[in-house]
Amino acid sequence: MLAIFLKTLPFFALIGLGYWAGRARFFTQEATAYLTKFVFYFALSAMLFRFSANLGLAEVWNGRLVAAYLWGTLFVYGIATIVGYLRRQTTEVTAIEAQCAVIGNTGFLGVPMLTLLLGEAAIGPVVLALAVDLIVFSSLIVILITAAREGEIKLGIIKAVAIGLLKNPMIVAITLGFIWSALRIPIPGPFNEFLGILGGAATPCALFAIGASLASKSAERLSVAGWLSFCKLVLHPLFVAFAALFLFSVDTFSATVIISAAALPVAGNIFMLAQHYGVAPQRVSAAILVSTAISIVTVSLVIGWLTAA
Repeated sequence: MLAIFLKTLPFFALIGLGYWAGRARFFTQEATAYLTKFVFYFALSAMLFRFSANLGLAEVWNGRLVAAYLWGTLFVYGIATIVGYLRRQTTEVTAIEAQCAVIGNTGFLGVPMLTLLLGEAAIGPVVLALAVDLIVFSSLIVILITAAREGEIKLGIIKAVAIGLLKNPMIVAITLGFIWSALRIPIPGPFNEFLGILGGAATPCALFAIGASLASKSAERLSVAGWLSFCKLVLHPLFVAFAALFLFSVDTFSATVIISAAALPVAGNIFMLAQHYGVAPQRVSAAILVSTAISIVTVSLVIGWLTAA
């Protein structure tokens, strides 16, 4: 357990460095936004394309894994939704809280960290988990909020969601990578090295950007943030583990990867959604801050327990 903690510590140290830079105003919010944009559109996309192009969908596709991750995630999503309605929250706020309960920082933190900790074989499972988050739940949140405001699900909503997915650079990078692999086109040496160099910037820049963005987050509504952090850091990996190990009999290694992915803290992009729609950005901010701080310990515990089992 200590060995895993020491391996994860440098990742969280980079987040801490970014947090200090943001709090000290050495890194402004504008600078953080541009760094995040660089990671999102260039570095992380290069990393995901290179992974996908060198592996191929046939090599990484695992229907049982997708079913297990989706089942566990939907179950916790349902719990958070029921609790939200019992607290008499609006549909929009409930949808945002449910999103916080199940969507982790898989892109910026999970892909680089789990690949390093668990080896390159972890790439396939973590990319599949990321794809489920992006395609299913990023679409669901937009549909729920828009439908709640307009009173019905219109064709325009579905069209907007589809366009949003097509514009998401991570989805585009993964899809293009799998297409490239399926066509059996060899990646030219210089292009592969270019992708390697650019993708190599994703890990330090993404972690620094996470920390810098946390510097602007507030810790208001701690009771709600505590509940959402509990859902994300405890319930989500617990129910994904139950689905992977008992319901769908996912192989041990793949199960370890998706359970570890489920244990990651609340994703920062939910705050951007909350700000965009004007729905409870303060409680999302607090959930991100609290879950990230606690995950320094819990992620190590989960990965340590899984790898020792």
